[in-house]
Amino acid sequence: MERLASKKLKNKETGNQGELLIADYLRKQGYAIIGMNYRKQWGEIDVIAQKDDKVHFVEVKTVSYETKPDLELAVLRGTYRPEENVHKYKIKKLARAIETWLAEHNWQGNWQIDVAAVRTVSRETYATMNIISNIVID
Repeated sequence: MERLASKKLKNKETGNQGELLIADYLRKQGYAIIGMNYRKQWGEIDVIAQKDDKVHFVEVKTVSYETKPDLELAVLRGTYRPEENVHKYKIKKLARAIETWLAEHNWQGNWQIDVAAVRTVSRETYATMNIISNIVID
């Protein structure tokens, strides 16, 4: 039981690290970060950013590796892609949270959903990021 709690805590820390990396990256690209970890009972939005007249709702998926060679090998082999965890059920929950945010903020402008995949090597302060812009909900 302790081991499971420890793993959940590590996963939460890894996720938080990825969200902060993406927020920092977006800021450097000229986005304003207008929210993080917007939570409702029915869903959560990791990062809410705005650039020009468009709001971007960013779902961040992060995975951590022990070493940089481990990360590079996983990328080379295509063995695990964090963005693959953004499945239909997750998008449905995200869409409900977005609907709520839009209503609460009376947002009538443009918006889109982006997915950010982050791979980190915490000990080496190294990360790679891939942002998939404007995903479509079926």
